[in-house]
Amino acid sequence: MTIAGSEFKGCHVLITGAAGGIGLALAQQLLDEGANVTALDVDARGLEALRAERGDIAPRLLTRVVDVSDANAVNAAVEAAEQDLGPIDHLACVAGVLQMGRVTELSDAQWSRTMAINMGGVFNTCRAVARGMTERRRGSIVNVSSNAATAPRAAMSAYAASKAAVTQFSRCLALELAEHGVRCNTVSPGSTDTEMQRAMWRQGSSRETVIQGDAKAFRLGIPLRKIATPEDIVESILFLLSDRAGHITLHDLRVDGGATLDQ
Repeated sequence: MTIAGSEFKGCHVLITGAAGGIGLALAQQLLDEGANVTALDVDARGLEALRAERGDIAPRLLTRVVDVSDANAVNAAVEAAEQDLGPIDHLACVAGVLQMGRVTELSDAQWSRTMAINMGGVFNTCRAVARGMTERRRGSIVNVSSNAATAPRAAMSAYAASKAAVTQFSRCLALELAEHGVRCNTVSPGSTDTEMQRAMWRQGSSRETVIQGDAKAFRLGIPLRKIATPEDIVESILFLLSDRAGHITLHDLRVDGGATLDQ
């Protein structure tokens, strides 16, 4: 939903994982609200599609193919973004991967890749952007974690551990940034209708199983009886980035339809 007179108009927002799912929905919403958006992702085609679709606002959109696990690439992208669109006012780290597999079956490569992107990417991007924010004494950061950070899931140890790390890292970062007037929070989605979720359904789960729960997998259902849309998550991210959340920091906002019973 486009907000008339949005406070994001003219602001510069950097988004990782912006070529699909929640990141893409966030980029689209912010562009609709008049923001200048830097969209980072490894998916070149997805970024090209975004640029082609939003040709009407080309001067306000910068896309760049970046692997967030590469610190040098992230640093270069942040520098280029600020040269092109000005100082970064808000950061949303959405990029993430899911490697399914039981601990005894996971390869070193699967574990390392999950940690490098999900946690390493957040570290690299936050570090690069926070330096400027602290100097300017303004800014807000939202890192996308997961309700899996607090609820154990069979065959999701790498993902859950990486997201738990994101949540605690974000709290530590928020504490360090507070004296500089910069806020940092996390949004922790549950099951959301993205390609990542649909890939899980293709591997044997189903929409109905997720909603109803699965006793054999020790998994609760969703009390609201529905899967989240990317837009559901976007609204929470926008709130925490905005001045409406001006006195909120170190907070983890779970957006999962009640699936974790507010653990």
